[in-house]
Amino acid sequence: MKEEKLIQPVEVKIVEKRSILFVASEANPFVGTGGLADVIGSLPKALAKNKDLDIRVVLPLYSDIDGAYRANFRFEGNFNVPLGWRNQYCGLFSLKYEGVTFYFVDNEYYFKRKGLYGYYDDGERFAFFSKAALEMLSYLDYYPDVLHAHDWQTALSVIYLKVLFADRYGYSKIKALFTIHNIEYQGKYGHELLGDLFGLPDYAKNILDYDGCINLMKGAIQLAERFSTVSPRYASEIKNPYFAHGLEYMTSQNEYKLCGILNGIDEKTYDPSTDDKLFARYDAKDMSGKAVCKAELQKMLALPERAEVPVIAIISRLVGHKGLDLIKCVFEDILNEDVQVVILGKGEREYEDYFRFMAERYSGKCRAIIAYNKDLACKIYSGSDIFLMPSKQEPCGLSQMIACRYGSVPVVRETGGLADSITPFNDENRKGGNGFTFANYNAHEMLYVLKDAIYTFGDKKVWEKLVSRAMKTDFSWKKSAEEYKKLYSDMCSAL
Repeated sequence: MKEEKLIQPVEVKIVEKRSILFVASEANPFVGTGGLADVIGSLPKALAKNKDLDIRVVLPLYSDIDGAYRANFRFEGNFNVPLGWRNQYCGLFSLKYEGVTFYFVDNEYYFKRKGLYGYYDDGERFAFFSKAALEMLSYLDYYPDVLHAHDWQTALSVIYLKVLFADRYGYSKIKALFTIHNIEYQGKYGHELLGDLFGLPDYAKNILDYDGCINLMKGAIQLAERFSTVSPRYASEIKNPYFAHGLEYMTSQNEYKLCGILNGIDEKTYDPSTDDKLFARYDAKDMSGKAVCKAELQKMLALPERAEVPVIAIISRLVGHKGLDLIKCVFEDILNEDVQVVILGKGEREYEDYFRFMAERYSGKCRAIIAYNKDLACKIYSGSDIFLMPSKQEPCGLSQMIACRYGSVPVVRETGGLADSITPFNDENRKGGNGFTFANYNAHEMLYVLKDAIYTFGDKKVWEKLVSRAMKTDFSWKKSAEEYKKLYSDMCSAL
């Protein structure tokens, strides 16, 4: 008699997805003003490639969001949001985009305006948005494992979660991560607005009070399970009064829950081999297209078409902390070299007027375009040889990474994310590195290093290797996304 074989049951392992909700005030490609939009447009997309993560983002529904996206929105419903003595309408829309679910909070009184920021009632607008981001969770019956808030505009989402929603069903298990993209902007208001404007109880005054006023960023740092910044160096720097803009006592007191994770860039967006905005395409293996880009840029800007002269690019907001006072101090020394300089950006009147004047005075070797123009920015990245970024403070910086991708070798000051992303060729070995760096905030130290870059440009074999290393530097979100994934995991497993 044959012995029957028993069929063993196959164990099916069910992996439960961990859910992360990003709360942010801007995100590309929908709407943005700077680096925050790049991050929120790229990081969730990189995280969503992990099949065990459910990534969602909530944004205000600004009037600036293009109708082409709106046409594909799904209406989720509407509810009211209590805020102090107000009871405001909130519409909710959603859109699945590149693996990420985006929610859009609609209230025309707050968000049907031109631009994103700079209104007298920004405090009320983003208080409403932060409260709505939490109210929508019970409406959707969706409770994330981690609420990941960004900068002062959404600091109240952390504060509301821990103060007003902590005892409500579904909310108690939610962990909060607060990311500081720029500590300079903290959300400061008078104490009298605690209840009237923000709808918070009197006891919350002790949580938010800092240096004689309400400080929303301080409250989020104190209440969040973890807080982070956008580079390891900046995480260290914000404990120092020079960088912390008055928050050094709070960041130092909470350093046990602080970490820095370097931002990445979207390498598909910033790829000279596919970018249709360029005069010609190229990559690290075949640089012939970059020579075309340089010649066409010189032609477009009416500069002499000279391949042997380095083109130095400055693409920046024209404000003091970007190191423009250093450039201004020695700009004539720079222009006395055999170089061409192209400036693109808008900002403070002092710098706009100065660069206009210098471009007229040195019309044969300098151009200043006082504007924001992404198309032109890519043309300048691709057509330039050297990228100058001597920031006084730089939490992360994306421009130096983009410059590397397009083969424009960065010259940067060793601060924040610039120090974490650019390794110096101008060290004692002069063998590795993807750029040039200087340590002190000093105009002549910057000039010395910039002259070193100009001199090195003259040695074509050395320069070609340096450009190749810069272009091959891995600035993708892959590594950073893994670090965030681990941080979320650590937060959820902590008691």
